[in-house]
Amino acid sequence: MSDSLVRGDGAPPLLEGTIGEALAATVARHGARDALIARHQGIRWSYDELGRRVDELAAGFLALGLARGDRVGIWAPNCAEWVLTQFATAGAGLVLVTINPAYRLSEVEYTLNKVGVAVLVAADRFKTSDYTGMVETLVQAGRLPLLKTMIRIGGDTRPGWLAFDDVAATPESRAALAALALDPRDPINIQFTSGTTGLPKGATLSHRNILNNGHAVGERMAFGPEDRLCIPVPLYHCFGMVLANLACVTHGAAMVFPAAGFEPLSVLETVAEERCTALHGVPTMFIAELEHPRFAAFDLTSLRTGIMAGAPCPVQIMRRVVDKMHMREITIAYGMTETSPVSFQSATDDPLERRVSTVGRVLPHLEVKIVDETGATVPRGVAGELCTRGYSVMLGYWDEPEKTAEAIDAEGWMHSGDLATIDADGYCNIVGRLKDMVIRGGENIYPREVEEFLFRHPKIEDVTVVGVPDAKFGEELCAWIRLRQGERATPEDIAEYCRGQIAHYKVPRYVRFVDAFPMTVTGKIQKFLIRQAMIDELGLAEAKTA
Repeated sequence: MSDSLVRGDGAPPLLEGTIGEALAATVARHGARDALIARHQGIRWSYDELGRRVDELAAGFLALGLARGDRVGIWAPNCAEWVLTQFATAGAGLVLVTINPAYRLSEVEYTLNKVGVAVLVAADRFKTSDYTGMVETLVQAGRLPLLKTMIRIGGDTRPGWLAFDDVAATPESRAALAALALDPRDPINIQFTSGTTGLPKGATLSHRNILNNGHAVGERMAFGPEDRLCIPVPLYHCFGMVLANLACVTHGAAMVFPAAGFEPLSVLETVAEERCTALHGVPTMFIAELEHPRFAAFDLTSLRTGIMAGAPCPVQIMRRVVDKMHMREITIAYGMTETSPVSFQSATDDPLERRVSTVGRVLPHLEVKIVDETGATVPRGVAGELCTRGYSVMLGYWDEPEKTAEAIDAEGWMHSGDLATIDADGYCNIVGRLKDMVIRGGENIYPREVEEFLFRHPKIEDVTVVGVPDAKFGEELCAWIRLRQGERATPEDIAEYCRGQIAHYKVPRYVRFVDAFPMTVTGKIQKFLIRQAMIDELGLAEAKTA
């Protein structure tokens, strides 16, 4: 086939049950095995124990008067209660609304009201966020009219709140739970997009969407009941609740949580102590682990596989993870929330060169094509927009049919907004975002390509490249660079390194050395903030509008 349309095979068959049925099957097969270890909470549950607690909480939710399809929000960092809530809402036919732990007043108000959250499960606090206080502020001001019940994880007894451990089942609610007849296509999760353009949209996902994606991802990692996955990625995001939790549950593997939030030292300690065989993370997490001063003190030889995803994965970082962290079967995954999330993933037996330079091949039961601006499928090796079709495509954006129609065309293709190529063997490479592509003097430049080149510089630890306005060329490149500890460099050094190695128009005109990048909680660099900071610093507002 010469055009860029690929189809995954049909093996193994799709799971046509619900998340509750999948958990019950794993409990029956692997009940005595470790299911959930929350190191920071001192919790260690077997699958038998997890299954019992999930059923009790599911019946407890029904005892609160909730009915199939009602929305339950969760606003908390990683913890055992988060996992219980995920599986209990699924078992009770409720829709779990996952709320970013970094949200503040206006964001959580918008989220809860947008989808009509009736019950909110919230941590007491995390880092600088006083969740209890923020919710009470909104409730007292009458700004959450649809919220009926507030359930608090941790902290002392507080008026107006029900303690998480006090959510109790009744004989009637247990009977109601047993009598539920759920459909795998029922909505089960709402995940809000990042909202870099306009207000966040609620991607609505079904049992069938995320259960099958979690299972497929586990298959690509050759997961089994002997595996133990260290999970430092946030649960509110698909990376945590699908690529980690559902991948584990559908294969009988153990979910191991090192801390409430990402801490590189706790990850290293947990992998060594629990003999984890797998580790997930975004590139910045792996960089922090590799660069930790005590890295060499930990025995990481138990590691075999895992996933690096959530942001472009630099080739040099992948190589260091393989060599230094013993993750010789690590995989790369690519996707988006609206596709539950993964469309492409490398396999553990792919050649190393393929695993460090591509995002692998399409998952089973999915179709992907690369199209040009007219919608025509492009030839292999040509860049265009990546589109996905199949079981993983979301049900739609909650209560936004027009936005849904803009994203999913009449033939069922989800348009990603990502620029990609597919080679002759079906391997995919993400080359940038449609909106990130820089056009300098008529030349198309993909920042990802320049970033990959700069990552080879021995003094550079991390780098991101953006386009900024320019009166003459339309746009110019700007590189923000984080140097390795103790290293020094000048913009002239970077220019000299580039000279003769990449085309002149790809050499960044502006170079800034920084200590950190503006990041989302999931580890994605917020390039739009960097671009605006440079526009302000360089006085490019006029060029921007020219």
